[in-house]
Amino acid sequence: MLSIKDLHQQYLENLEIEKGRSKKTVENYDHYLKNFFEFAKVVSVSSIDDEVVRRYRLYLNKGSLKKKTQNYYLIALRNFLKFLAWRKIESLSAERIALAKVAERDLDLISSEELGRLLGAPKEGDIKSLRDKAILELFFSTGLRVSELCSLNRDSVDLKKDEFSVRGKGEKVRVVFLSQDAKKSLANYLSKRKDISEALFVNLREGNPLAGGEKKDVEARLTPRSIERIIKSYAIKSGISKKVTPHVLRHTFATDLLQNGADLRSVQAMLGHSSITTTQIYTHVTDRQLKEVHKAFHARHRR
Repeated sequence: MLSIKDLHQQYLENLEIEKGRSKKTVENYDHYLKNFFEFAKVVSVSSIDDEVVRRYRLYLNKGSLKKKTQNYYLIALRNFLKFLAWRKIESLSAERIALAKVAERDLDLISSEELGRLLGAPKEGDIKSLRDKAILELFFSTGLRVSELCSLNRDSVDLKKDEFSVRGKGEKVRVVFLSQDAKKSLANYLSKRKDISEALFVNLREGNPLAGGEKKDVEARLTPRSIERIIKSYAIKSGISKKVTPHVLRHTFATDLLQNGADLRSVQAMLGHSSITTTQIYTHVTDRQLKEVHKAFHARHRR
């Protein structure tokens, strides 16, 4: 009989190799499962029963974790049990673990007027401003996740075309599209680059060889945290009081498409959502038909 430690390791290998999950996803599931095993102190998978799960749920709930985050821990355990069932190893049924109900997700959005101010905030003609302008325009044009944008290389984007392919979550490839503004901003930025680093967006801090325009083969790829700081600084500069992040721009991209008549399936494909349920969070703020019904029929006796 394999030990829990062995089965845990085999489950992570199954996630990475057979299911093709990203390294980050595997690391997260590893963390969530270790948390359960440290709490439960079970010696075999047969020791995982309803009572252990009940106590674990109470333990998660007593901490500072939000319901949604608690569910991540439970989903990892549930999927581990599904893996055991697939291996024909007798254990608690995954169906015994129900997830906590969470409030409907709120969308963080900025208005069209705020978006215009943000996109126009990098005004100078230096390479840093041109880079930052290209980052902002690319986010709004494509709806990329920040990790996807960071991983782009210069040869990822052909400016002679209006589209390019990106590898997203679960190693899935999708096509995203470039607006004319995004193409122009990228062209202006790349025309100023003198280095030969393959990264599309590079760090230009003082002291970095790339900042001085020297032709050094230096990998200075911007990190997600760096891009978050860049966007935050321009939001403040634009007088936007809301928290603006790369994901807010992704939300804004999606709602802009839906408000202008795009269908949900197309937006799902452009965002790279595996399930349309994920995309449906945008519909309650973009349902044009409901707005027209309200306008046509609400309080007609008062007109």
